[in-house]
Amino acid sequence: MARPGTANPSICTLPRQASTLTSMPENSFDIVSKVDLQEVQNAVNMALKEIHQRFDLKDSKSNIAVEGKDAVVLTSQDDFKLRAVNDVLQMRLVKRGVPLKNLQYQAIEPAAGSTVRQRITLQQGIDTEKAREIVKLVKNSKKKVQASIQGDFVRISGKDRDTLQEMIALLRQQDFGIELQFTNYRTV
Repeated sequence: MARPGTANPSICTLPRQASTLTSMPENSFDIVSKVDLQEVQNAVNMALKEIHQRFDLKDSKSNIAVEGKDAVVLTSQDDFKLRAVNDVLQMRLVKRGVPLKNLQYQAIEPAAGSTVRQRITLQQGIDTEKAREIVKLVKNSKKKVQASIQGDFVRISGKDRDTLQEMIALLRQQDFGIELQFTNYRTV
């Protein structure tokens, strides 16, 4: 009897094939909510130029300042002019592609020198409460996908790309109060 691997033409031996199950590739994407800070800075600079040139706001002590990475502060002479400054800023933000849903306005408060001030907070990332709402919507959709909260973003994964596309369409129809971006679409 010939051993496997020897050159005996009467016996043909085939190597054993591993009986492993190949699983389908896992597809996933991330749901994030980010504001491009460089675009915010550009919009603020453009709005300041317009404010200093406009006749109705020229001598109103109006100013827009970026504070750190998460806030913009508007100052002006009175409430009416502060609202006009806010309108100019919003118009410039929209032109630069910054979502207005991610701006959270604080109350208008009096400031030094008979001026008023308003702080606008830029929301970066998805907070836990909104992330839970997204996960709940995904689970209630009865699609074959999994949703997991990964810090300040939500990862959706599933085997079928078409199902993931349906989830993106479903999430775009809902209003969570923040602008959602769908990134990192990949196959693992």
